[in-house]
Amino acid sequence: MDLVYNFLKSLDLNNSKIVLGVSSGPDSMCLLNILSDLKEKYNLEIIVAHVNHKKRVESDEEEHFLEDYCKTRHIIFEKYILYDYQKGNFESFARNKRYEFFTKLVNKYQANYLMTAHHGDDLIETILMRLVRGSNLKGYQGISLITNCSNYKLVRPLLYVNKTDILEYVKDNNIPYRIDKTNYLDDYTRNRYRNHIINFLHEENESVQLKFLKFENTLEEANNYIDNSVNKAYNECYLNKILELKLFLEYDIFIQKLVIEKIFKEIYKDLSNISDKHTKLVLDLINNSKTCLSISLPQGIILRKEYGYLYFLVHTNNKFDYKYELKDGLVLENGFKFTTNVLLENGNDTLHINSSDVKMPLYVRNRKDGDFIELKGSGKRKIKDIFIDYKIKKEERDSYPIVVDSLDRVIWIPKLKKSKYDVQNRELCDIIFKCL
Repeated sequence: MDLVYNFLKSLDLNNSKIVLGVSSGPDSMCLLNILSDLKEKYNLEIIVAHVNHKKRVESDEEEHFLEDYCKTRHIIFEKYILYDYQKGNFESFARNKRYEFFTKLVNKYQANYLMTAHHGDDLIETILMRLVRGSNLKGYQGISLITNCSNYKLVRPLLYVNKTDILEYVKDNNIPYRIDKTNYLDDYTRNRYRNHIINFLHEENESVQLKFLKFENTLEEANNYIDNSVNKAYNECYLNKILELKLFLEYDIFIQKLVIEKIFKEIYKDLSNISDKHTKLVLDLINNSKTCLSISLPQGIILRKEYGYLYFLVHTNNKFDYKYELKDGLVLENGFKFTTNVLLENGNDTLHINSSDVKMPLYVRNRKDGDFIELKGSGKRKIKDIFIDYKIKKEERDSYPIVVDSLDRVIWIPKLKKSKYDVQNRELCDIIFKCL
C-alpha cells in the first residue's frame, strides 16, 4: 500500500472534506481505513456515502454494519436506498444513481474530494471490456486516477494496487468487511473478465495493474492533446450551425471526424441513434464534387452543402409566409428594414418608382412558386434563378422579402434586383425606399 499512501500524501489534503463511497466490501473498507489513518495528520473530515441497492437479502445487514462501524469511530454516515429501477442496463442505472447521490453530498458538505475504491483490477477489466466491445480512442480509456470536476476532484487512490493487495491489507489490519457473493457469478460481463482473465494476467506480471495504469495515463494525455486540437478546429470552422468547409478541410481526417462528432453532441441531446455511419455520411457529403447537396439525419436534421458551407438545419414543414404593406420603418422578422430616409444613392438596396406606373399600395411578402421579375432590357427572370445567381442560402429563400404592387407584380428584390418600374431620373419618381 506504499504507492497508495504516497499518492494521497502528494495531494493537497490539509483540512479537506472527503466524501467516500463505501459499499462495506473489502475495497472500500480498505480505503476508509487508509483515510482514517491520515485523518488526524491532515485534519480530514470524512463523509461515508453508502447506497443500499436492495437487490440482495444481505443489503440491509451491510447497511447496518457500516452505519454502526462509522458511529463507533465518529465518522459521518450518509445513506441512500434505491427502491425503484428502470428497465434495461441495471449496472449503468445504479451507477448513475450512486454518483448523483455522491455529488449531492459533495455539495451539501462543500467537500474538496470525492473518492471511490476502484482498484487496479477494476481498471484492467474496464479497459479490456471496452477494447473487446469497440469504441473510439477516448472511449478506450479506463478509470482515471484523478478527474477534475466543477468544484471538486474525483480521486481513485487504489488504482495502484490489485485485489490481492487489498485482501492482504484488510487481513493484516483486522478490518471487517462484507462480501457480495454475486461478484463470483458469471451473470455480469465484468464478473466474467474478473473470474477468468485477471488471474492469468497477474500470473504473467504480478503488478500488471501498474502497466494498465500507465496505459490509462498515456491515453489521457493523448486525448487531452486531441481535445485541444478538436476544440481549435471546431471554434475556427463552426459557428451558428454552419461549417466553413475550406477551413475544415485543411485539418487531418482524424480531426475532421472528431469535429463532426462534437457537432453531433451539440445538436443531439441523445446520441443513441447516432453512430460512425452518420459521421461517414457527413464526410462523404462534404467531399462530394457537387456544389449543392442535402442529406437527412435522424430526428429531422437536414444537412445542406452550399457554396463552400455546410448547414445543420432543423427540418420543419411550416413555411414562413408573410405579407405587409410597405411603409417607412417596416422591420421584418428576418431582420430586413425599410426606410424612406434615403441619401443620394442608386444601388439595388434603393427603390425609385413613380406611383402612377404601378398599382398602389406596395406590399412586402415572401417568395411564391412561379414568381418572376421583369427587368429593363432583359425580359423576365425567375426569382428562384436570381437567388441562385446571388448565392442566397436555400433556407433563406422562402423568407426573403419581395416588394410587389397591388396587382402582385414584382417591383423590387431588395439588395438584389430592381424591375423595369424603377425610375432612373429622380425627378420623375415620387416613391423612394431603402432596404437596410
